[in-house]
Amino acid sequence: MAPVLKAEELSKYYKLGAINSGVLWKDLQSYIARLRGVDDPNVRIGQEGVYDRDGFWALSGINLDIEQGDRVGIMGKNGAGKSTLLKILSRITTPTKGCFHVKGRITSLLEVGTGFHNELTGRENIYMNGSILGMKRREITRRLDEIIEFSEIGPHIDTPVKRYSSGMYIRLGFAIAAHMECEIILADEVLAVGDLNFQQKAIGKMSDLSTSRGRTVLFVSHNTGAVGSLCNKGVVIDHGRIIREQCPVAEAIEKYKEIAGIN
Repeated sequence: MAPVLKAEELSKYYKLGAINSGVLWKDLQSYIARLRGVDDPNVRIGQEGVYDRDGFWALSGINLDIEQGDRVGIMGKNGAGKSTLLKILSRITTPTKGCFHVKGRITSLLEVGTGFHNELTGRENIYMNGSILGMKRREITRRLDEIIEFSEIGPHIDTPVKRYSSGMYIRLGFAIAAHMECEIILADEVLAVGDLNFQQKAIGKMSDLSTSRGRTVLFVSHNTGAVGSLCNKGVVIDHGRIIREQCPVAEAIEKYKEIAGIN
């Protein structure tokens, strides 16, 4: 069976001191900060990678073969390149070298409120996000009640999302992603924003989508308990490179604990 997601030698290079995030709105933020003489809001202290005189490789030679229905935990220390990998796979930024192939539609949960329009209500954002994912209006309408019920924000669904708390944002964002027609779900640490009950509910939902409906999940987290509960496989990244190839999740967790110095 051909993999649903295949990455070949994916690499991402950033120039030091250059406005080159790969994301237009972040580049504009950095440019305005320079004009005003204030700190760049997109500079990450302690960003790790393979450095040379002019820049560094946030990712270097990443190869992945993800099968349908796999739930893969991607682990590594801060700055290892995990989020950069998901942003490339989500087509938010482009790789410097390498390529990847995807079979099916991808939905991403990378940052709180990604893809929301602050002036629209929760209900309107459900329709907008569904349309972006390529769904017909009637398909979204059919799933609307399930999405609202799962998000647990029913009384506020017709309120503009600019008034939502971060927890409400992520509950609605996850509910939309979990009920839309897609084959691959990419989730970053955003699930940590919700309360413990919702985190457990979200992990249970992703596990059910994978086992009963064949959805594929890539999950980035430092929470080894959450990764162990959800994922059946794991990958460990350090300094932009894979140091533990795809393997049973328990083995990946042990390797991550070893490099992170966790007892």
